[in-house]
Amino acid sequence: MEQRLMESLKERMAMVRLNEHEYRIVNVVKGKFGLKNISKAVSLIIDEYGEKLLEPELRPEYVKKLEEIRRGKYTRFDSIDELRRATSPKA
Repeated sequence: MEQRLMESLKERMAMVRLNEHEYRIVNVVKGKFGLKNISKAVSLIIDEYGEKLLEPELRPEYVKKLEEIRRGKYTRFDSIDELRRATSPKA
């Protein structure tokens, strides 16, 4: 009981306006997952979208390219001038 009270203190309340289409989507999510109320459905939608938005999966080809870059050979330059001398066309 005390833990539930502490959890409820962490929650925020929000009044949200939904058009008919959005409300239908929330109700479909609520029914599909057997949720008790619309608030739980909105939380589920936010969790799913947030996970995809904040922690996107890297494509396998990108991960492979990153590994190749990490294992690559590099030349260290102590100054911009040194870099320019090394990369400028020879006259």
